Amino acid sequence: MNTETLLKEITFKAIRSSGAGGQHVNKVSSKIELTFDLENSAALSIQEKSLLKTKLQSRLSKENVLITFCDETRSQHRNKDIAIARFLTIIKTNLILPKQRKKTKPTKAAIKKRIEAKKKVGVKKALRKKPRLD
Repeated sequence: MNTETLLKEITFKAIRSSGAGGQHVNKVSSKIELTFDLENSAALSIQEKSLLKTKLQSRLSKENVLITFCDETRSQHRNKDIAIARFLTIIKTNLILPKQRKKTKPTKAAIKKRIEAKKKVGVKKALRKKPRLD
């Protein structure tokens, strides 16, 4: 994965932000919409695309487009930087493959120790009972 080519494939759109800000909000488009077409990306390999499709299934549109928004600040440029950083972390964290789990068996000593401990507890409980008068 090459970050520079990824950044070239991103498209931005400035939208009017909602929320507090008074008249400033009504006349300035400070909210940023970042879109990334996963299907037609040249920066990602086929395996990376399929991995991202499965992991980001809930965040992708029907056309496999990843859309993120940022309206944290009143500055369009800062919102753009935040959106890019957020996008890169989403891609990088979802490209990490989990480690394969190796099946292990308990050692013979561990099995023996466990059974001895169980027998000890059983003897302790047996001693708590009232003696039989036969």
